Amino acid sequence: MKPPSSGAEKRGDAVLTDAGLVAMAVIWGINFSVIKIALTEMPPLAFNALRFPMAAAALVMMLRLQGPLQMPERSDVPRIIALGLIGNVGYQLLFIYGIELTLAGNAALMLATTPVWTLILATLLGLERHGGLVWAGVFGALAGMVLVVLGGSQEVAIGNGVPTGDLLMVGSASVWAVYTVGSQDLTRRYGALPVTTWTLGIGAVSLAIIGGPQVAQTDLAALSTTAWVSVFYAGVMSIAVAYLLWYRGVEHIGSSRTSAFSNLVPLVALVVAWFWLGERPAAIQLAGAAVIIGGVSVTRYARAKEAESA
Repeated sequence: MKPPSSGAEKRGDAVLTDAGLVAMAVIWGINFSVIKIALTEMPPLAFNALRFPMAAAALVMMLRLQGPLQMPERSDVPRIIALGLIGNVGYQLLFIYGIELTLAGNAALMLATTPVWTLILATLLGLERHGGLVWAGVFGALAGMVLVVLGGSQEVAIGNGVPTGDLLMVGSASVWAVYTVGSQDLTRRYGALPVTTWTLGIGAVSLAIIGGPQVAQTDLAALSTTAWVSVFYAGVMSIAVAYLLWYRGVEHIGSSRTSAFSNLVPLVALVVAWFWLGERPAAIQLAGAAVIIGGVSVTRYARAKEAESA
């Protein structure tokens, strides 16, 4: 029989969990600048075609370490395929072209609104109902997003000057919300790691096929060490390792507290892009960043309180 954990051991586990989640936020925050650097040497589709097989292989290894590889029931396979195409192909195409056409900091801020789009979609589908404080956070995050877009770079724009990259990043956040809502019941039945591994594997095969022509046109031997490190980082570190840290956090402290650490991601992304890429955000963008992070934080806090009182 395993002896009960002492208070010191529990505190040690808590410190390790929190440190892991901070590391996760740092990994994700740095990833935006890493991708921007990599895209100076290779086209977007080739980059995804190279990094996603690495990510898929790493996740399969992680899943295998937990025991025999789990497979979905046959009736769930069509939906898993659809989710893989939505959450990894549709999302990644919007994401990779979005980050190419906007600032790394802007991309992180637009993606930070994903919980808001998830909540809106779940409400529209009748899956969730929320009170006024949650919606105050939602509208706050959306208002901050408008400020960031208005203060963003106008070098690549459409229509009346709306930055194309920012718009694509909003699209990617919305598509990820569709994936999140669509996979909720599967995650509850199978677990987050197996579902993510299955859907990412489908995405990896699809992205490799889509990006194959660009890979063939790219002189891989001429790529710098920095480019290859970027591919590895964006594939293994930002997907496999960061997800493992997220999964450990959910297991130890729950999804609500774990989600709170993702609020650090846009802050890290802004700082890294400022010092590494020389991206200096305008005052209106900094104000928008604060409003987005505040709005998302309020939304998460209010949802957690609603769940506790339910």
